[in-house]
Amino acid sequence: MRTKTVAKRCVASLCLLLSLLASAQEVSTVNYRQVPAPNDRLHEQTVGDVRVATAVPSAKEAQEIFGVNLYKNNVQPVWVEVENLGDKTLFLMSAGLDAAYYTSLETANRGFSWKAISDQALDRKYDEQTMGLSVAAGNTRSGYIFSRVDEGTKSFNVDVFAVGEVEYRMTFFVPVPGLRLDHYEIDISSIYGEDDIVDVDRDGLVAALEAMPCCVTDKKGENTGDPLNLVFISDIEDLHYAFLRASWDETETIYGSSLMKMGVSSLAGSEYRYSPVSALYVFGRGQDAALQRARSTINERNHLRIWITPLRFEGKPVWIGQISRDIGVRFTSKTVTTHKIDPDVDETREFLIEDLAYSQGLRKFGYVRGVGAAPFAAPRGNLTGDPWFTDGLRAVIWISDEPVSISEIDVVDLGSAPSDSPTAKPAP
Repeated sequence: MRTKTVAKRCVASLCLLLSLLASAQEVSTVNYRQVPAPNDRLHEQTVGDVRVATAVPSAKEAQEIFGVNLYKNNVQPVWVEVENLGDKTLFLMSAGLDAAYYTSLETANRGFSWKAISDQALDRKYDEQTMGLSVAAGNTRSGYIFSRVDEGTKSFNVDVFAVGEVEYRMTFFVPVPGLRLDHYEIDISSIYGEDDIVDVDRDGLVAALEAMPCCVTDKKGENTGDPLNLVFISDIEDLHYAFLRASWDETETIYGSSLMKMGVSSLAGSEYRYSPVSALYVFGRGQDAALQRARSTINERNHLRIWITPLRFEGKPVWIGQISRDIGVRFTSKTVTTHKIDPDVDETREFLIEDLAYSQGLRKFGYVRGVGAAPFAAPRGNLTGDPWFTDGLRAVIWISDEPVSISEIDVVDLGSAPSDSPTAKPAP
């Protein structure tokens, strides 16, 4: 009870402080220092009386602006411009962009252990380019918020509010140059022609999904591997953004630099969020995209591969996918070393449903057959010899283009459910 009371007092004090600040600024003329955008890759949104523009400099651009390799020190400056079209002062919440953001002085000192305690010229340079807390009515303000580094596509929120008014939250997905991402090299729209597309109703969807291959194959299509235990119904943009919101990362293509980073990370036992994923095959082609959720080291991660199918359901593309959880590394006669997967692939499938639900990207889900049951006592194996067992079902997942709370998620009866199938695990 005391904790709640203290919290309420803190919130009340914050509101009072902001109200006083707002009142003071409403009667004064404000001339904000305008910080120019770092590049022309601007992303802009307008909601109500608020216009927000954002841009993220690459590592090279950030170094040219600030004179130091900020990315090397895990600092990624994000340029934000807020135009206040209303009649009340707006307040920007930096923690909405990154809860662990760096202050301007912290950024100025980061990576300079030899630097004097105070270098006023350097501190001022960073402070003058920092985005401020408030934007007075009828004004525009721009500057940087110093966040942690996200390569590939930077996903973040810009949250602004006026005291006693509704909060404005805008979500941005900004590509950052520097990585060679696998899904950038595939033109999804060219995979199927108009004559190949098949529109299906509910019964047709279930029948088509249950008739699809059980598993991925090698390049020649001669050997089967991991189960195709996922189906997504979504436009590509919504699918991509849902995973970014859930803290999944894109994957780099396999080339010299990425292989070197992967080797160093493996030897050091460190994290490599964008580690390449080897090609597995469905419909005679490697995955159209791969995503991963890194854990503490490169040897422990959840990763999935997806392929677009020729099916369309209610106007949305249908994707089939495979997910597994890397839990270590082992030696193999085929590839010297390989990632070892958790054999309980159903648990990893269910983890993804929970993950998308918690990040509010899941609209509804159900299950169809198609993989074929493989009990714990008689598991099947993937292409590198790791065993896996399953109830034989595929999770069919509808992705939402708007946030959906857990209580609003629908469970769709597609004729199967995990409890309908023979148990894959040993009896307790």
